[in-house]
Amino acid sequence: MSNADTLKRRSFGETARIDAWWLKPGLVFVGLTAFIAYATWAGMQGKHYFYDGGGAHLLSPFYSPLLYGQAHEPRLFAAELPSWWPSFLPFSAAILILAGPAGMRVTCYYYRGAYYKSFWADPVACGVGEPRKSYWGEHRIPLLLHNAHRYFFYVAGVYVFILFYDGLRALVYVNPDGSHSLGIGVGSIVLLLNACFLAGYTFGCHCHRHLLGGHLRIFAKAPVQHACYQCISMLNRRHMYWAWVSLVWVGFSDLYVRMCAMGVWTDWRIF
Repeated sequence: MSNADTLKRRSFGETARIDAWWLKPGLVFVGLTAFIAYATWAGMQGKHYFYDGGGAHLLSPFYSPLLYGQAHEPRLFAAELPSWWPSFLPFSAAILILAGPAGMRVTCYYYRGAYYKSFWADPVACGVGEPRKSYWGEHRIPLLLHNAHRYFFYVAGVYVFILFYDGLRALVYVNPDGSHSLGIGVGSIVLLLNACFLAGYTFGCHCHRHLLGGHLRIFAKAPVQHACYQCISMLNRRHMYWAWVSLVWVGFSDLYVRMCAMGVWTDWRIF
């Protein structure tokens, strides 16, 4: 009798393992649930996402690029909300732009393995009984949409550059006389770190690695692509860590801007 046949007969959670195999999927479940809950709440608020106190200009990454907003906010269109938006539905500018970054995360190779284990228990851990006996695969909707990961990568890559712009824009302060000066505050550091962490996660992705060099057969004939491939491979080796650091920090970045906009925190200017 093969080991595969033995595993199929195990009931859910049944295992011969004596280690704390449940700890990692449990922590992933708590972490992802907390972020999803907060991101959903913050994205539906439609307020406290922009801070311009003390001459600083801080925009939450959940709302960037800001397509619609108040007149004093860095909106792209001269309206508070789109004319086509149904009047009976509450509006939040985050709704229009979160699909791109969310699609990158949901279809990411690492996150797929993480939430398969923690949310679906498919499998919950190696050598542990699963709640189902059949293999569902990824050949039907909605799991078939995971094949769109490479396209979400292009969208997420554009967002990284937009967030870098937001971080650099936060270095420009508006003085009381209307002039501008360069400075560094806690908020600008928070936003620039957010862009850096998201860049490490996004551009260390497997599909980016393949795009720049994975299809090459002879690296010696493409030294520039080979160098890029090695650089991305270095990021890719820590893809899980980039994924979690960027996830936590993007949530904290929104929280920081929100607390400053509400007057709870003060955005201290270093110089």
